[in-house]
Amino acid sequence: MSSQPDLSLIELCVKKGMRMTEQRRVIAGVIEAAIDHPDVEELYRRAADIDPKISISTVYRTVKLFEDAGIIERHDFRDGRSRYETVSEEHHDHLIDLRSGKVIEFRSEEIEKIQEEVARKLGFKLVDHRLELYGVPLTEGD
Repeated sequence: MSSQPDLSLIELCVKKGMRMTEQRRVIAGVIEAAIDHPDVEELYRRAADIDPKISISTVYRTVKLFEDAGIIERHDFRDGRSRYETVSEEHHDHLIDLRSGKVIEFRSEEIEKIQEEVARKLGFKLVDHRLELYGVPLTEGD
């Protein structure tokens, strides 16, 4: 799952033949600027701050369009909300803090090698995967 290097979300949409209305451009900009993994309601709040005429239904439709085109990914981190991020050039995994809901991206070569090894031992070539770890912060005495 890799996107084109150096292309913005808007440029990827255009390259895929999407008609880019001003509202779609705003939503694409909000998604691209996100450093967290916002859900549709949060994307709507951020987009409406830029263009108050944007409706939540426009955000839902646009997110679905972008997801179907393979330029954003949907995650369900067990909190009952679908959350989104742009498709990344570099593979990464997620650690979800169950107390705060914060999503931490990480990459581990060791984990990647183990996954390849497991697939190979079971007679498969690994072509894709998604790893989500769920935890709570360590506190004194844990």
